[in-house]
Amino acid sequence: MSDNGEWHEGRDRKGHAMVPATPRDVVHIRVGSFVLVFMFAFAVLGLLTGAYVITAIAVVLAVVTVVDMVMAIRRQKRGHDGEAG
Repeated sequence: MSDNGEWHEGRDRKGHAMVPATPRDVVHIRVGSFVLVFMFAFAVLGLLTGAYVITAIAVVLAVVTVVDMVMAIRRQKRGHDGEAG
């Protein structure tokens, strides 16, 4: 972390980016992206078949998933107390 409180991304020996992230945040982002694919598919199928209740449920779950992913990304951007994944 620099003097002004910003996190500077470092690199390991192989050149991969090293950023602070807890395993929980990573799981939220990866599982969330997987869930979004299915929610999109359910929403499209619901629209095509006229099942608007399924479409509404899929849209609501997609919005909840996006909010969860955004919160996980914001947690990653904040400095952690020595925990990095």
